[in-house]
Amino acid sequence: MRKFKTVLPLSMLVLLLVSCASSLITNLTPTTVPRNPSGQYLVEMKLDTTQQSLRPQSITPCVLAGFDSYPMRPTLKMANRWEALIPVPADKDAVVYHFKVDYEYNRFGEPGKGSKLSPEYKLTIK
Repeated sequence: MRKFKTVLPLSMLVLLLVSCASSLITNLTPTTVPRNPSGQYLVEMKLDTTQQSLRPQSITPCVLAGFDSYPMRPTLKMANRWEALIPVPADKDAVVYHFKVDYEYNRFGEPGKGSKLSPEYKLTIK
């Protein structure tokens, strides 16, 4: 019984600390765009996080479309926003994609590594 009394408060503290940090990936890309002769389409995302230990310089987002991965670059003059051009063949009228964000965070000793995957999005081309 005594062991339970010490484990329960410690478990509650860990649960409280873990539940306070959250990250949200927001898709800023329209769902439908006109066909582009170059076949390149801009997708954009925003990352909002309350994780204090996250190392901002370590954030490396990418776009996953099918089996391909496209690195994203920071959007000029904007904070926490990234963009990438993804190719869509002329014979396709849509592409399904995800955003994946890899990052490091501070912890005792070596930095920790984390990753966040967005829901699936669809870009329709008219």
